[in-house]
Amino acid sequence: MGRLGRYVLASRRGDRVPPKAGPPESGPEARHHSAGRRVLSLLKPRSVAGQVFLLQLVVVLVLIATAVVALVIQDRNRAIQEAGDRSLVAAEAFANASGTAEAMTSDDPTAALQPRAEAVRKETGVDYVVALSPYGFRWTHPDPDQIGKHVSTSYGEALEGEPHQTTFDSSLGKAVDSTVAVFDENGTAVGLVTVGVTVDKVTSVVQEQLPVVFAAGGVALLLAAGGSALVSGRLRRQTRGLDPVEMTRMYEHHDAVLHAVREGVIILDGDGRLLLVNDEARRLLALPPKAEGRPVTDLGLSPALAGLLGSGRAATDKVFLAGDILLAVNVRPVGPKGGSVATLRDTTELRALAGRADVAGGRLQLLYEASTRIGTTLDMKRTAEELTEVAVPRFADFATVELVEPVLLGDEPTGPRLDMRRIAAAGIREDAPLYPVGTHMRYAPDNPVAIGMTTGRPVLVAHLDTADRWRAQNPERAQKVITYGIHSMISVPLQARGQLLGVVEFWRSEQDPFESDDLSPAEELAARTAVCIDNARRYTREHTTAVTLQRSLLPGALPEVSALEVGHRYLPAQAGVGGDWYDVIPLPGARVALVVGDVVGHGLHAAATMGRLRTAVHNFAALDLPPDELVAHLDELITQIDQDAAAQGKTDTVTGATCLYAVYDPVSGRCVLARAGHPGPALVSPDGSVTFPDIPVAPPLGAGGGLPVETADLRLAANSRLVLYTDGLVETRDRDIDIGLGMLREALAHTDGASPDDTCRAVLDAMLRTRSNDDVALLVARTRLLDPEQVAEWEVPDDPAAVPRVRAEATRRLAAWGLGEAAFTTELILSELVTNAIRYGKSPIRLRLLHDRDSLICEVADGSSTSPHLRRATFTDEGGRGLFLVAQLSRRWGTRYTDRGKIIWAEQVLGAGAAGDLSGLLMAEL
Repeated sequence: MGRLGRYVLASRRGDRVPPKAGPPESGPEARHHSAGRRVLSLLKPRSVAGQVFLLQLVVVLVLIATAVVALVIQDRNRAIQEAGDRSLVAAEAFANASGTAEAMTSDDPTAALQPRAEAVRKETGVDYVVALSPYGFRWTHPDPDQIGKHVSTSYGEALEGEPHQTTFDSSLGKAVDSTVAVFDENGTAVGLVTVGVTVDKVTSVVQEQLPVVFAAGGVALLLAAGGSALVSGRLRRQTRGLDPVEMTRMYEHHDAVLHAVREGVIILDGDGRLLLVNDEARRLLALPPKAEGRPVTDLGLSPALAGLLGSGRAATDKVFLAGDILLAVNVRPVGPKGGSVATLRDTTELRALAGRADVAGGRLQLLYEASTRIGTTLDMKRTAEELTEVAVPRFADFATVELVEPVLLGDEPTGPRLDMRRIAAAGIREDAPLYPVGTHMRYAPDNPVAIGMTTGRPVLVAHLDTADRWRAQNPERAQKVITYGIHSMISVPLQARGQLLGVVEFWRSEQDPFESDDLSPAEELAARTAVCIDNARRYTREHTTAVTLQRSLLPGALPEVSALEVGHRYLPAQAGVGGDWYDVIPLPGARVALVVGDVVGHGLHAAATMGRLRTAVHNFAALDLPPDELVAHLDELITQIDQDAAAQGKTDTVTGATCLYAVYDPVSGRCVLARAGHPGPALVSPDGSVTFPDIPVAPPLGAGGGLPVETADLRLAANSRLVLYTDGLVETRDRDIDIGLGMLREALAHTDGASPDDTCRAVLDAMLRTRSNDDVALLVARTRLLDPEQVAEWEVPDDPAAVPRVRAEATRRLAAWGLGEAAFTTELILSELVTNAIRYGKSPIRLRLLHDRDSLICEVADGSSTSPHLRRATFTDEGGRGLFLVAQLSRRWGTRYTDRGKIIWAEQVLGAGAAGDLSGLLMAEL
């Protein structure tokens, strides 16, 4: 409005008005529109000067483009000509060089010509110099592999004495080839010389002339711009603004706007006389007729308002009372000769609306904060606490939240329930006589809170001292609440998906009592909280289910084995249940299998897949498969799982599962390892040094594609510690795996002499300062070696007569071990296994006895892969009962295959679990 006032003031004084006034609005949007119009005016000039400039710009650009194209074509033709001349000169020079004809007629032209050809090629800068026989066979070439090969191109013209040139497109660009013949003293063509040069090797002059062209174009553009500016200025001076029609239209427009606006406008000269007043200002100030030309002090205004308007001082939103109207006055001085423009705005209704707007704005701000602060976690108790923190003290002085008991356990609420438990409370003071957190609440049916839970609607109790049904719940405590100063309450049920989850109560003591307008924000706060609590409840239920499933799938207590002393840890991730797992599996021959795996992802899918993998590993280990075969079978299993899921239309896949499988033999100290996409183990030697053995890595399970799995064979000394882990231990979002491995090395270096369990504790303390974002599985195994005195081995001749001798030697070894009571049973097992090996197996045959704590293991190895099978013999069969006897006399037995055959083993229990009287078994009908 300031520009409008200045325009009118200038028009009354007779000053020249600017040709075009700016728009009345201001701000970023107006500036944006103005900038857009300026850009459009540049692209579509309306003035003659602008059109001339654009025409000159187009002409200059066309000339520059034409000059560049002409230079490029001229340079290309010149380069082709120069390349042809250079190749022809080099070819004729080489052909006419002394000794060339003699070399071509020698016994070995290649030996004589190849060095000279390469020297010429390097000195002249050509791409190749090739000498050919008259029949087209190469004697020389930059690539020795091409020497001796035939060239199919016809060189008849060259053989007749005329140089032959061709231009062709090679892999290095356009090239020119020149071919000339070499003649002996008799004029007979004894060979050919062909030389090739690429056009790009000829120096181009376009790059030298382009800057000149562009510089000339730039100067032309500058001259065009200057000329356009001069033309534009001359036209502006000659037209002296707008034409009369446009000026009249602008005057009429501004006059209409001046009297149509809802703000009063007053224009005064430097002496304080009223020059112009619009209709709104005349109404607001109740000015007399013909007020223009009179001093502002003579218009009947209040002295303060008249003094401000007459002074000409700048003022912003000064408030004055004019009768019953509250005016906001703005004054701005204008013009070099003095004078001012004042605007008047009626703020009487605005002041009342401002109070209500502040209240509404406060509620909107409250709801906005609730949307950002409530539900930041998936914890029901914390979500309820966030609701009370948002509501106090902006909406209420105190707030309490109760939830029904099934919801707290993660279950679905069933039916209407009036008994709840308070889980959150907050207030401006901590000594309020409200029920504390943890209190079991049961509301009477006629209590306002119970009515709200039954109807599903919020309930307002504006005055607690007159609410008899609320007081009847607990009169004594109700009186304490009222005496304390709490006078008003709103109760809102927490509902989600049509189910009652709980209730929230808002209390006031120092603020004004709640009104009906407060029900809406209270309901909004409760609705937001109910959705978040329901999400947390469902997460709690799913998390509990997943944890239960995972705990049931992970090993409860690891088996005690004599080969290793094991310590283990499992830490679930912050995000919930994951797919990390580990296991220790006893194998025949006192061996032990160690396995650590990881299924990518979290939740029930990862836990269930982990269980399937662990079960598969147990099944494959029972077959005593080597580590590489076992990992390959796991890869096939995961691939099949993914294919079945895809066939059923499921998008969840298991690709990304990893595994490390190791088999340790305490007799030899040998440890064979294989891994698929899993981090390699750490090895702590008995002297405390830490290394990371190089274990060949296969692709993750499900991504192997049938590729073979390689193994690593380690020899571990006694008291070595083998550390197996998942990637969550060494790799995090803010820590690279190399840094994690360095930290693991440092942590293990400070555990010299520690037990496996203490090693686990020390590693986790050093590596995980806070809760990890990924699962962590850690397995530490300290190796043991069996005493050589606990192992006995014999070579068994391929002769049944050797069985008694072997049995007698085994009996003597059992007596030396103090196992004489097991001699009879061992003789029966040994005789059966050795006799079967001699009868059905192949040499070499070996017998080995292992005395391992409470067990005695008998192993018979032979060179055959034929596997025996247990069967039940009929009463008339003369044989077929041997393996049945072995199975009955031993705790377990089986067959495992080796690279050179198989091993049949049987394990007996020593001590209290050993076999007793065998007479009943021997006399039984088999």
